[in-house]
Amino acid sequence: MIDPRAAHLLKTLVERYIADGQPVGSRSLSKQSGLELSPATIRNVMADLEDMGFVASPHTSAGRIPTPKGYRFFVDSLIVVKPLEQQEIHRLEGELVADRPQQLVSAAAQVLSQLTHFAGVVMAPRREPGLRHLEFLRLADRRVLLIVVTSQGDVQNRILHTDRTYTQAQLVEATNYFNQQFAGQSLAAIRAGLAGELKRLSQDIAALMSAAIDAGAGAMEEGETVVLAGERNLLASDGVASSMERVRRLFDLFEQKSSLLHLFDLSQKAAGVQIYIGGESGLAPLDEMSVVTARYEVDGQVIGTLGVIGPTRMAYERVIPIVDVTAKLLSSAMAQQLSET
Repeated sequence: MIDPRAAHLLKTLVERYIADGQPVGSRSLSKQSGLELSPATIRNVMADLEDMGFVASPHTSAGRIPTPKGYRFFVDSLIVVKPLEQQEIHRLEGELVADRPQQLVSAAAQVLSQLTHFAGVVMAPRREPGLRHLEFLRLADRRVLLIVVTSQGDVQNRILHTDRTYTQAQLVEATNYFNQQFAGQSLAAIRAGLAGELKRLSQDIAALMSAAIDAGAGAMEEGETVVLAGERNLLASDGVASSMERVRRLFDLFEQKSSLLHLFDLSQKAAGVQIYIGGESGLAPLDEMSVVTARYEVDGQVIGTLGVIGPTRMAYERVIPIVDVTAKLLSSAMAQQLSET
């Protein structure tokens, strides 16, 4: 624990460093803190904070900068979050309008990036996949067009290469059968139901049903699980631009996405805004970055996570409400959209 005077000076130092990006000296702290302390007294307090690991002294300056531990204490105990202005909330609401869940996810990533000038990240909804509707259409040369509409309203087209030629009447029969028996069910339920039905169906229709399920599963898996926007904003960020190796590792992380998916999966387990500073993310490319996340939900069920990736020297008091409000608005927009499908 640090005493109130040291905490106040640490808060002032973090705020000045976030605003200016320059190490903060004792004389500057004496003027900015509002405390009637001499620079000598402040130097002693700074030395104690450095011994405790809250601040560090760069070799090129007599001033000090926050460490990840200092940032952590700041966001946990000292920060004063600034609520978003009503104008910004209305802008967010206007941006989060789309016809499909995937479009909403992309819009949320874009608006997070635009408002923070960092990288916006949204993990697409994780819900039990289901098929709302499908249709078979006859093509030439033993090919059938399969149109799949998922339970979330996404439309996917697949071309099936069949062993024989089907008439359009047969394809209509297969379409009607499937939609009457299985429309709106999850893939697991459809597979289980078909297991018994296939024995009673004609061989031709059974083959179409099996092909439809396999193609439908592929359609569900298609699309990005993690959507990113504004990655290039980070090229000018502290801890990135100074090293091409850091740039390469960071963009490798964005390209592969599996590690990011794991981090955002973990952040679903706790309510509210979660903040990972530096090495807390467990991802080496983010050692000098911070990740601010929040989960979004529909009908009380958590279906995804969104957030922002930026430098540790970010304006947390502004980024936190942006992430929080975006998550709430995305929850509302997603719930409304799914209720209409």
